[in-house]
Amino acid sequence: MSSWKQRHERPARLFPPGHAIAHATDRALAERLFGDIAHMSPDVEGVSRPAFSEIETRTLEYLENVARAEGLEVWYDAGCNARFSLPEDRDAERFVVVGSHVDSVPFGGNFDGLAGVVAGLVCLIRARREGRRFAKPVHVLAMRGEESAWFGPCYIGSKALTGTLATPEIEARHKGDGRTLEAHMADIGLPVEDIRAGKPLMDVSRIEAYLELHIEQGPLLIGKNIPAAAVSGIRGNIRYRSITCYGEAGHSGAVPKAYRRDPVLAMADLLVRLDESWTTILNKGDDLVLTSGIVATDPEKHAMSRIPDSVSFSLDMRSQKPETLDEMRKLLTSEMREIERDRRVRFELGEELRVEPALCDKGLVAGLEEAMRQVGQEPFVMPSGGGHDAAVFAAAGVPSAMVFVRNRNGSHNPQEAMEIEDFLAGVDILFAFLAGAE
Repeated sequence: MSSWKQRHERPARLFPPGHAIAHATDRALAERLFGDIAHMSPDVEGVSRPAFSEIETRTLEYLENVARAEGLEVWYDAGCNARFSLPEDRDAERFVVVGSHVDSVPFGGNFDGLAGVVAGLVCLIRARREGRRFAKPVHVLAMRGEESAWFGPCYIGSKALTGTLATPEIEARHKGDGRTLEAHMADIGLPVEDIRAGKPLMDVSRIEAYLELHIEQGPLLIGKNIPAAAVSGIRGNIRYRSITCYGEAGHSGAVPKAYRRDPVLAMADLLVRLDESWTTILNKGDDLVLTSGIVATDPEKHAMSRIPDSVSFSLDMRSQKPETLDEMRKLLTSEMREIERDRRVRFELGEELRVEPALCDKGLVAGLEEAMRQVGQEPFVMPSGGGHDAAVFAAAGVPSAMVFVRNRNGSHNPQEAMEIEDFLAGVDILFAFLAGAE
């Protein structure tokens, strides 16, 4: 993909003289899309757009109506994801995909995922209104089911497209109704037999490149006062939705320490040991983040005066190096065995889910850096701590890259605070890249 690096050799003005007017039009469009979709999916706090739900479907249908009104081509692929393009580019033999997801975590922010889909649509609509063509045909992909919060597996929609959704993932159960992912997919009309067989629902060999705009999920761009950046790579992860530690119930005042088999203290011991190892790994210069976001004793049994007989917790370990993930997996097992002996408890690992780290295509990253220069921004490249569908496409052999947009208060919470001006800066980078790619 080295040709992407040289695409801006000529000094031609990338944006037309009326770009300021176009920018105002883009702002109005983006604000309308974000506002309408937020009003479609409100929750007690923030928004909730469950994967493979009616709300997710209504979101795609809303985007379909907006796109058709702007003269774009709209269709749905075998994964029941929405696809958009300029009319002349729908049947292109090869094309660039600009994509992201429309689902959210429970009580989440409105921009995670959705910003990438809206960015792609804004680029198409700007080109349509200005009568412009991109250097290569562009298909915008609005995907279902990226978030792991609903079923456990992540990147469900993109894995289904690339034929990499594993059988245990298909059989994962929804956190609310307990029905399998397969059942939810069948309800919407996905070809679950093909998905079980590992049959790709999309011919990835036709994709020139996959590009994804996303809000940054950490504080780096805020700290550096930079509106947008290119992404160098995406952390892989090992996840356990539920690890259970079994001990022995007892009265909180009657059982001496020597006789206790307390699973909560055993869990705490394990997490402290993993935290200490995390520090050691960072001090060696390696990359790692570790989170236990769910911790619970049985609500029907727990009480202030009762030593619980079990505790369950989640574990999410992420790194840009597969070797570090392997090291943490071995460490987790060895530490559990030692704590079992010391505290006379038993750990039971739930299903392990793993996604390998992904590097963004160097040629595409270089192209995005040049696009930043074209729109007047100093180039900046950074790694992604969160996982994204781009990692799935990269693993499938598709050259992939990302644009991050500055966003206050992180992600996966209702306080996501992306400024529209920062979003439009990211859109300009994306549009410049798509317009100038050779």
